[in-house]
Amino acid sequence: MDKTALAFTPALEQAHLIRQKTISPLELTELYLERIERLNPVLGSYFTVMTEAAISDAQQKTEHLATADPAELPPFFGVPLSVKDLNPIAGFPCSYGIAAAKDRIAEKDDGLIPRLREAGFVILGKTATAQLGSFPYTEPPGFLPTRNPWNLAHTAGGSTGGGASALAAGLCAIAQGSDGGGSLRGPAFCCGLVGMKPSRGRISFAPVGERLHGLATNGPLGRTVADTAAFLDIMAGYVTGDPYWLPSPETSFLAATQVEPSTLKVGFITGVAPIGEADDDCKQAVLDTARQLESLGHQVEPLPPPDLSELIEPFTTAWQCVIAEANIPFFVLEKMNRWLWWRACQIRSGRYLRAVSKLQVVSRQIVAQFQDYDIVLAPVYMQPAIRVGEWQSLRCGQILDNIIKWIAPCPPFNASGQPAIAIPTGFTDTGLPIGVQLIGRPAADETVLAIAAQLEHTYFKNCDRPPLTQ
Repeated sequence: MDKTALAFTPALEQAHLIRQKTISPLELTELYLERIERLNPVLGSYFTVMTEAAISDAQQKTEHLATADPAELPPFFGVPLSVKDLNPIAGFPCSYGIAAAKDRIAEKDDGLIPRLREAGFVILGKTATAQLGSFPYTEPPGFLPTRNPWNLAHTAGGSTGGGASALAAGLCAIAQGSDGGGSLRGPAFCCGLVGMKPSRGRISFAPVGERLHGLATNGPLGRTVADTAAFLDIMAGYVTGDPYWLPSPETSFLAATQVEPSTLKVGFITGVAPIGEADDDCKQAVLDTARQLESLGHQVEPLPPPDLSELIEPFTTAWQCVIAEANIPFFVLEKMNRWLWWRACQIRSGRYLRAVSKLQVVSRQIVAQFQDYDIVLAPVYMQPAIRVGEWQSLRCGQILDNIIKWIAPCPPFNASGQPAIAIPTGFTDTGLPIGVQLIGRPAADETVLAIAAQLEHTYFKNCDRPPLTQ
């Protein structure tokens, strides 16, 4: 197989090729490491490349493959992936996007890391993140800005911008990320990928605590819905003492993508109040997808836009208080995080608790508004990817306003804990990826994956590779 085509082959197909012994884990790992060496200085996708560890692991897996029974191998045996630099891997740097912490070596693994290793993955390195995971772009001072492989002048999104940039450019087969306000769905939207925010409680934060009252979750980023679902199967599961949890589904999430969904009731929105309507490209993507869903036999109807007027203030309060709670020295933070830190320091405990309570009340309203629908179809962001550094010269208050307006369709479903997936639908006239998100009822991850797979199989075509990645 052509090396470029292999780099962009979905992770499940790569795992199959390894089982057939058509390729080896070492060959695949070396292919990605060569691409990282060549393209990462331009893209800024990785903060840390774990070259020696990845080659050693891939070599051991290649040797094991020679005598192993393919049926007994773990599902992603030998497949290279990336891990976001908010998730520690023992013995390697974990910076959280803070330049002063570039060389800070993690002492313990994040709770997800053993699951990834048990699934057979080869870890290539730690991908770029917005500082502390705070922003929908990935440009922390002291690091290269993370760029969009489709257009280097534009952002890959954030805060899982590095994972999205790496995956879209063929620098890994699949990527781990997290989503506290669109941080998986947004980068997927910006880079023409599939990104899923699972239901609250689907993925454990063990062994650490969950500091955002259920707003955030780890999640998968893939080339296809099937890759994304299979990765969710690996990541999901209760760990003793989790503050939120869900029972495991009767069948795997991957299996959910392999059956046609029954007729579903779908409502669609093209904007949110008080922000307004999405721009023409994002709105048209929703309308086109609504028509396609209707042609597939689903019951589709427009819905009034949700009103986020009561959500913005408590969500922002909780978000900025986490920055202060992280106990990072003020002087190492970038200007926006410094400003948010300062704002958080003015908030007394009573106001914070009222904000958390308000979030819960608004969450109930969001779920109630859509309870008669199996799926809600919505924009991911209100406009396509912004340019790198586009808001850098603005005052902090202006940047916050711009962020709120851009990502508005995502945070409501972090608040409600509902599953949501971003899928690509094509491109704007200027060549930037575009997409939509599908939101399910609470805990209905299988339904979301099933309808996303149906759309992928019948309507949306795989994107051509960006010229940069050849």
